[in-house]
Amino acid sequence: MPALTALLLGLWCLERGGGLWRDESVTWQVAHRPLGGLWELLGQVDAVHGLYYLLMHGVFLAWDGGLWALRLPSVAATALAAAGVAALARRLAGKRAALIAGVVYAVLPPVQMYAQEGRSYALVAAAVVWATYLMLCRRWAAYAAVLLIGCWLHEFAVLALPAHAVTAWRSRGWRLAAGAVAVLLLPLALVSARQAEQQLGWLGRPTWQDWTAYGVLAGAVLLLARGAAERDLVRVAVPLALLPPGVLMAVSLVHPWYVDRYVLYSLAGLALLAGARLAAVRWGAVRGRWPWAAAAALLVPCALWSAWLRTPESRKDDARAVAAAVREAARPGDAVVFLPSRRREWLLSSPETYGGLRDVALDRTPAASRSLQGTELPSVELREALIASPRVIVLLDPAEEPVDPYPREAVKRQTLAAWFDLCSVTAVRGARVAVYAAPGTCEP
Repeated sequence: MPALTALLLGLWCLERGGGLWRDESVTWQVAHRPLGGLWELLGQVDAVHGLYYLLMHGVFLAWDGGLWALRLPSVAATALAAAGVAALARRLAGKRAALIAGVVYAVLPPVQMYAQEGRSYALVAAAVVWATYLMLCRRWAAYAAVLLIGCWLHEFAVLALPAHAVTAWRSRGWRLAAGAVAVLLLPLALVSARQAEQQLGWLGRPTWQDWTAYGVLAGAVLLLARGAAERDLVRVAVPLALLPPGVLMAVSLVHPWYVDRYVLYSLAGLALLAGARLAAVRWGAVRGRWPWAAAAALLVPCALWSAWLRTPESRKDDARAVAAAVREAARPGDAVVFLPSRRREWLLSSPETYGGLRDVALDRTPAASRSLQGTELPSVELREALIASPRVIVLLDPAEEPVDPYPREAVKRQTLAAWFDLCSVTAVRGARVAVYAAPGTCEP
């Protein structure tokens, strides 16, 4: 039942969630590269996602099915994680708690969000949940193998180890397994450490909203744990829910690395506690309207949030909508310019649109430069190439976003302002598509 719930919710999102945001676009374009090119890329950037890209490369080789192929692995992983939460709850709190905990995990809005996304986080969550189950079964070789897979899918899965230590540190088998995971993760850690600045340089320290959200999570977890009769479940669930995000936020005070999706798997701890508490309630003995009103007050917002997550508006941008707007505005032979250059990602997953335009700022393609978005011409050459273009399609961030201060980006802005007329601007989800033309040549 929990796995089926997660699967149906995931398939619903595949049917309705037509947008493609830029991180998913990265997955699409990188996973479509030849294996040699993919390996070269990982030596320069994004090694932390290397195993996931290799997995998706295999998926697309077997079936290049667009959004369905991109997102089905995340849907299946979420169903697997929900089944794992149910298995944990059954072992620690009984059959009834298993059903409820698994369903609670499946319907949590953040879990649903990453069930419908072509990134690694749902797969990491499934690996951590099942590693936790194998820890309870004391199957140490399998535990190490499954957790190591999770860590190689995203290395912050290693933060499950402090949570597991609370339960299993006395076991020599666990200590050996944890040591093996740490040693075998070391090559990825060393490579990704060299890439950390370009990989995570956009992050700031945790905001007050992050700390508030963590405080709400901690309050809910501790409140649920206080009334739980199953002490073994509490010893597993509370550390799993609180330690991975707490440790990552503390580290991020020095090295800003915190994003909530990096520790999505911690929500399994919350689901375990909620399942155990709800299973202990004797619903037939509930009197009055207040308990039901309180339940509705929680369920209705969650249902609305769940429905909203299945729309393109739930993401920062929509690469498909950007590509559609470019196709509407462009003419054969038009130049295209990206402001900033990293927004080239919006068109890389639409090669049929991108291929009909002249990327006048591009020096080396993403594949040739072993990078995600390619490299651009020096400022002087870029300016000359732009001036020589009679009509330019410009892809920009929304107006409220700060502009990049880098010299090449400034040259683009200055050249467009000095040598072109702005003909039109079309706003799409998280982006603007502007048309510039030589003075006096805009269409009436």
